[in-house]
Amino acid sequence: MLRIENKQLSFGSIAYQKIPEDHILKRINKAVDFSFINDLLADSYCLDNGRPAKEPALMAKLLFLQYLYNLSDVKVIEIATFNLAWLWFLGLNPEDELPDPSLLAKFRTQRLKEYSLDDIITEIMRQCVEKGLIKGEGISIDATHIKANTGKLLPERIMKRLAKRILKALEKELGKVPPEVDTNIPDWTKIKDHKEAKQVMKDYLEKIIKQTEPLAGDETRKAIKETKDILSDERFILQKGIRSLVDKDARVGRKSKKESFYGYKAEFTMLAEERLITAVSVQSGEKMDGNDFSRLLDRTVTTGIKPQAIYADKAYFRPEILNKTEEINAVPIIPVSESAYRIKEDLFSYNKDSDEWFCCFGNRTIKRRRFTRNRNGKEYQYYEFTFDKELCISCPYRAKCMGKSKKQARKLRVGINAHKLWEFSQAQKTPQFKKAYKKRASIEWKNAEIKRFHGLARAKGYGLKSVSIQAKLTAIAVNLKRIAALVAEKAAILFSFRSQSGYFMHLRPYFFLRTNKVRYLPG
Repeated sequence: MLRIENKQLSFGSIAYQKIPEDHILKRINKAVDFSFINDLLADSYCLDNGRPAKEPALMAKLLFLQYLYNLSDVKVIEIATFNLAWLWFLGLNPEDELPDPSLLAKFRTQRLKEYSLDDIITEIMRQCVEKGLIKGEGISIDATHIKANTGKLLPERIMKRLAKRILKALEKELGKVPPEVDTNIPDWTKIKDHKEAKQVMKDYLEKIIKQTEPLAGDETRKAIKETKDILSDERFILQKGIRSLVDKDARVGRKSKKESFYGYKAEFTMLAEERLITAVSVQSGEKMDGNDFSRLLDRTVTTGIKPQAIYADKAYFRPEILNKTEEINAVPIIPVSESAYRIKEDLFSYNKDSDEWFCCFGNRTIKRRRFTRNRNGKEYQYYEFTFDKELCISCPYRAKCMGKSKKQARKLRVGINAHKLWEFSQAQKTPQFKKAYKKRASIEWKNAEIKRFHGLARAKGYGLKSVSIQAKLTAIAVNLKRIAALVAEKAAILFSFRSQSGYFMHLRPYFFLRTNKVRYLPG
């Protein structure tokens, strides 16, 4: 039962006067009103049945402290019990009891849903915009990998464990495994050929499925269904699908051409100047960067932020991302990707006014045709431009341009959006673009911060939902830390302005000047 009680400070709360005004939690409290969390999560509580539940805002604040200082459930309650600043931030009296650590896990998994965390991030950003702490002129987007909280297994080992599950469930239901069921699981470790080992284990698994299905109860049928689902995925045997029965959502992804990881990808948008995370999404490790770009940008815009520029690396140089950026009237500061734009600019250039391509010798295209090609079940569209054959035949660059081709005229095939990408390519050679692109580097700092100091380098739980909650709570924690710094910066600017205008004369009775800087003695 949810019951919001009126807070009344006790006599013991006089100890809170010892907390300095520049404490990080007091700065956060000045900028963010967390009472909205009670209304946001009210629907997940019963209003008139059961024992009174702990206030959602209190529980959420405990989680924010936990992720801010990278603590366990038990440790955050232990420290909060005697930390005056924490108790003040939680809205408790020094003598009040804190919830049991087990309630934190229950609140995180049952009450605090993924969409609720998205709304909390959005509302905190909206309050910062209203109070003038942020402007949000530029948005950076990037993805960082999160290692799974388990090791990846070979398909042979997974199939062995699946077989054991089926046999164990059958034995539990029948008392013993019937003799007609083959319980001799092959020792795949003694088979040198990796492909042969996988096939042997797969054949055995399919055999015991046929043998146990007629005898199966509910638990055995559940184990058989799980086994069938895994075997039906063509990626499983190729080691591109499930790699653990503990964490079924984790996948193998690539960090570079030579380096891989096993786990998840967290993708987030961040204010390039203020370094605040505006939206977060998590997906399995094999997914491509930029899949959630549209949703993340829409989330950012709902906070009241109107970005004028989008900063990203070349993995985000794709037509759908460029088009989405154009929709909100923002400038894409994204390097051209060779996979999307493959024009040899030392040989060819484009004139957007006449819609013609020119070669380095000055020959121009005289004909254009549009083609559609199907490749691996996908449809690709492109243009084929044909140059003037008379000039191509006598061109001194013919050997370099056409090689050993016997065609009279050079034909240039380009993507359907090549004319737009040409303009991007030329703009990115300017000093203005190179200077603006340096702002993207701030998101790399944030990647390092959330992984090194706030525990996002490795998943704490199992499954996509658990990792998504972890990533979003981490984003809230680092945002609160950054908001405290922005509040301090704003206060310092205001203080400097008042000092220069002579206002400081009314603040403290004792001061002195030294090298044109105002310093204060205790007053």
